Amino acid sequence: MCASIKDAPAAAASSTSDERVKSYGRGAAILSVGIGVTGLVTYAYFALASHTLSSHDYGQITLLWSTIFIIVSVLYRPVEQMLSRTISDRDVRGQAGHEHLRVAVTIQLVLGVVFLIAALALHHPLKDNLLGGSSTLYWVLIGAVLGYAASYFARGFLAGHRRFPLYGGLVFMEAISRFMFALVVAVGIFSGQSVVALGMVAAPLLSLSVVPWAVRRSLKSEDPVAHDTDSHYVAELDAASAGEPSEEVEFTLSHGTGFAAAVLLIMISEQTFLNAGPLLVKATEGASGAAVAGFVFNALLIARAPLQLFQAIQTSILPSLTRMAVGGEDDPFRRSVRLTLSAVAVFGACVALGFLALGPWLMHVLFGGHHHYARGGLVVVAVGMGVYLSAATLNQAALAQGRARQACLAWVCTALAFVAYLAIPWGFHDKVLQVEFGYFGAASLLCTLLYLLYRRPVEAAG
Repeated sequence: MCASIKDAPAAAASSTSDERVKSYGRGAAILSVGIGVTGLVTYAYFALASHTLSSHDYGQITLLWSTIFIIVSVLYRPVEQMLSRTISDRDVRGQAGHEHLRVAVTIQLVLGVVFLIAALALHHPLKDNLLGGSSTLYWVLIGAVLGYAASYFARGFLAGHRRFPLYGGLVFMEAISRFMFALVVAVGIFSGQSVVALGMVAAPLLSLSVVPWAVRRSLKSEDPVAHDTDSHYVAELDAASAGEPSEEVEFTLSHGTGFAAAVLLIMISEQTFLNAGPLLVKATEGASGAAVAGFVFNALLIARAPLQLFQAIQTSILPSLTRMAVGGEDDPFRRSVRLTLSAVAVFGACVALGFLALGPWLMHVLFGGHHHYARGGLVVVAVGMGVYLSAATLNQAALAQGRARQACLAWVCTALAFVAYLAIPWGFHDKVLQVEFGYFGAASLLCTLLYLLYRRPVEAAG
């Protein structure tokens, strides 16, 4: 009888751990499907725009989109990640209050104001040099970036509270709203580049229509079972730790800024991985630099495109792993990380085999032109993509464990090493091949550093 009583908590804990791993997989699956559909709608937006606008006007639309995407990824994803982790952490600990939301709002407002000041100060370079002299595109750029400040705040809030269906609804509403602006031009209701571009401003604002649902469900305490389970688990931890109650630590602006700053540097490093190759090639190749840079950009799309889908998985990884890390559930934590790494390995292997068999033909069909895409180089990028996604998974594990500064150091050092490698003339006759091998090497270095961090006990992390 005594043994049975002693074994009961262990059995309950094992059942809870298994359920957490299953919940982790469900959250990733829901968001992956949602983001996948959203991606198709986004492609449809650009497909309609390309058929209804001139080549020049469509080129400016794609340039505007790329600029917006880079800016909002660097500026606002840190707050999204901070909110996602902090809400999950506080929920497991049973902490009340809204100071973490006030901190996040403050940081997001500061980032938005900094962007606005910089954009106004650079009015003429942005409008004339980047956007071809179009005032409409310039104001769309400003409006869209500011609109995404609220959108990314909402994403972090939804992810932290594990409202994954609503998160998927938000990004889907964003894509549909943008698509409708291209559609009305395609069917002839309106015409012109400006209407298509306005969809980029409307999309993040209209997507916020799901927020009232999230607030209403939060007020009604939609997930009492999960909350009770977390509270019960924390209570067991307290009972096992000599009966000493845990002290509730206030979440301050200093805490939030430190985490957000580390993730901001990680986002800058990520953009360095994706864009340093084409930019440096363009700067060093003289008259043919633009053409070669476009060639490099096409080759790195193998690495860039899967990141869009993986962002959905990252969104579900962080709050789920945070709950496990805070609850001291090391076994389900590591099983969940291994599950994601295994899925990434299978995906990367399939992509690499696909490019080994059809790579040059597929690139020619997709991008045309007279460039020759080396089969070996494409396979190297595909393998590097798998390694890079593995590093991104380990990065989320580090953030969940509160190791943002150490993860940031790994990213920044690797990004600097990548840029240094590209700047050194190694004697490659093919610049594209140099970038492809450099990407693979940098991804491998980053993954190794983050794996070493992952293997360290949490107590050893500074």
